[in-house]
Amino acid sequence: MEDTKSIKKGYIDKIKRLIKHNELYYSKNNPLISDSEYDELKKNIIELEIKYDFLKHKDSPSKNIGFKPSKTFKKQRHKVPMLSLSNIFDKNDLINFEKKIKNYLNLKINQIFEYSVEPKIDGISASLTYRNGVLVSGLSRGDGYEGELITENLKTIKDIPQNIKFKDFPDNIEVRGEVYINKSDFENLKDKFANPRNAASGSLRQKESSETKKIPLKFIAYTFGFFENNKFNKQSDFLNSLQNWGFKVSKHNSIISNFEELIQNHKSFEEKRYELEYDVDGLVYKINDLKLQNRLGFVGNAPRWAVAHKFSAAYSFSKILKIEIQIGRTGALTPVAKVEPVNIGGVVVSNATLHNEDEIIKKDIRIGDIVKIERAGDVIPHVISVDTKKRNSKTIKFKFPSRCPSCGSPVEKEYNKQTKKHDAVKRCSSEGYKCEKMVIEKIKHFVSKDALNIDGLGKRVVEKFWEKNFIRFPQDIFKLDYKKIETSDGWGTQSVLNLKYSIDKSKNISFNKFIFSLGIRHIGQENAKLIAKHLQKKEKFFRIDENFDFNSFINIDGIGEIQIASLRKFFSIKENLKVVKELAKFLNIKNEVINNSGKLKKLSFMITGKLQNMSRAEAKSTIEKNSGKILSSVTKKLDYLVVGEKPTTKKINQAKDLGIKIINQDELNNLLN
Repeated sequence: MEDTKSIKKGYIDKIKRLIKHNELYYSKNNPLISDSEYDELKKNIIELEIKYDFLKHKDSPSKNIGFKPSKTFKKQRHKVPMLSLSNIFDKNDLINFEKKIKNYLNLKINQIFEYSVEPKIDGISASLTYRNGVLVSGLSRGDGYEGELITENLKTIKDIPQNIKFKDFPDNIEVRGEVYINKSDFENLKDKFANPRNAASGSLRQKESSETKKIPLKFIAYTFGFFENNKFNKQSDFLNSLQNWGFKVSKHNSIISNFEELIQNHKSFEEKRYELEYDVDGLVYKINDLKLQNRLGFVGNAPRWAVAHKFSAAYSFSKILKIEIQIGRTGALTPVAKVEPVNIGGVVVSNATLHNEDEIIKKDIRIGDIVKIERAGDVIPHVISVDTKKRNSKTIKFKFPSRCPSCGSPVEKEYNKQTKKHDAVKRCSSEGYKCEKMVIEKIKHFVSKDALNIDGLGKRVVEKFWEKNFIRFPQDIFKLDYKKIETSDGWGTQSVLNLKYSIDKSKNISFNKFIFSLGIRHIGQENAKLIAKHLQKKEKFFRIDENFDFNSFINIDGIGEIQIASLRKFFSIKENLKVVKELAKFLNIKNEVINNSGKLKKLSFMITGKLQNMSRAEAKSTIEKNSGKILSSVTKKLDYLVVGEKPTTKKINQAKDLGIKIINQDELNNLLN
């Protein structure tokens, strides 16, 4: 019979082996044993602990299920956010894009812009940081704010220079571009990957750079992120310099000023897109003047000064087999056509949205109809029209439900006070967390990339966890039983560890992202930022209930009656209040940090009338960049009323009555300068 001493020694030896292999796997990305051998080691340790109750250790896998695993690559924040582009699809979209720019810059309608036009390569974005000419780090786009550190893998790409010795090359710069694979090279990889883009992504994320080196990856540079002492005036000048410094840039880049020429160029380029050596899905238009780019800045998660003009939609015909109703997190009932699977632009489509009841009636869409389905870029496939010539007597008219298919609550069309019309969308009237389908969608929103961003907890996983009764409210995510999950199909020790790590990491969240994560109707990312900026401290948000003075939000420029009504409704429901307070126990929410170092710190402004050479939107943005606050109404909290041409007399009189200082645009400029 074994003595206690030898049992303990064997146990400790196994623990030491486990610690060693944890370090090799998680920290050094260099595992020396297979996953099955690693799992067997952990299993042996746990079995010993069950058999001998005197065996205990702080690093035991039975206690340390939450061992912090690193992902394949370390994460690093981008110095300048690496955001995506807005998409346009036709001439009208382009007209609206230009119109918004002219309005923001307060320019005449006949103003002509010079555009840098570049092909939109269908690859993987990457950023390269150079210091004193040496490539020091390379990141993937990630979520736009934080990317994976894939320096060694990027160094295997021949198109990426690692040491640049030109005297005019910047001392500190981040060069951005696209990693892709030529169509001809993909032919040898198509058994492993679905398409060239997936091949590029999978190759870049190899654990070993020696494996990445085997893949014929290419790189085309197209812009910069962080740039110390930028002396360039035009995007096109920078692209020319990139080429001089040894970077590969697209030979299809061009400069176009004429609006009609942009349209014609897009048409001709689309016709020859399949002749190119790599996949492209559109053209990118960037305002060529970098000073104008700087003035225009960003809106949401995209620049105002650039847009992607996607190529025309692909379409095909299919038969509607049935129509189902999907329910969104805000209760919207969306009819979806289940169609016979059809290949559209390389993607097999079996679902197509019908938008709403009015669309079904307007287009006279019936079950059994042959319909034209269109798919454009990332837009959800949708039914364009019905081929009535192929309609037969067996087609069935669809009757839109009067009650929610999920919870049985009445469905209703909300009345819009501004348009004085009822909305086209019908919604479930259920509130809080009573409607199952709405709750599932709320939880999906809660864990999504723009909210808590929990890797490994995608839409299908949320649905599976709901089926197994693992989750019923957002806070249940932080109370998951990982041992139960590990026994579920498709889960193992490592995937559970990764999920726990992602959930633990998500607990550290910014104030505005937390507000957005709740999925309050009409409170998107921008509104969530405005509310967080207004309240600043999370404690103020947690004190909101049905007795709160919601009219205090009327002073937030950008928050209107619709948003306030939605907030009032959300916080009037006890179940919502309970969820918010429960989440507060699990999350480390960071208070909103306000920049108080600008010239206008602690000062509030309101603008009335038209300004010279600057739109009110740009003026507001300039004030906020300099730590000033924008108010939407004249109150005692207002410091300055900025008056332009043709101001509102009522606002001026209100300011005079309250003793608020009234200034013109020149006086505002003096404050800024």
